[in-house]
Amino acid sequence: MLDSAKTILHIEDNSDNRLLIRRILQFEGYHVLEAEDAKTAMSLLAVYRPDLILMDINMPDEDGYTLTQKLKAIPNLTHVPILAITANALKGDKEKSLQAGCDGYIEKPIDIDNFLQQLSYFLN
Repeated sequence: MLDSAKTILHIEDNSDNRLLIRRILQFEGYHVLEAEDAKTAMSLLAVYRPDLILMDINMPDEDGYTLTQKLKAIPNLTHVPILAITANALKGDKEKSLQAGCDGYIEKPIDIDNFLQQLSYFLN
């Protein structure tokens, strides 16, 4: 079991994807915050300081690239790792995520073992 003090904000518009990630993270002992859009994410971030953010790239109101750039411009969020978690797996998509300010890139559907290894890497 991992450190239960670690909080992860998962920003994802698809409720099935949020449920899957929530179950995996909670099973591993993480505290999970969830936002279905950029507005909800910003409201949560006004109150909470997560240890890591999982960022969906394709969202209806504001895409993950734009939201990542906004979050990285907020001084007390600059050092919070943001991992893109996306079905965008074409050539150049990973680079586009990293250029937007994401610290890592996870393809959907996720490989649970690799997913947990990446989280551990960025949280430690």
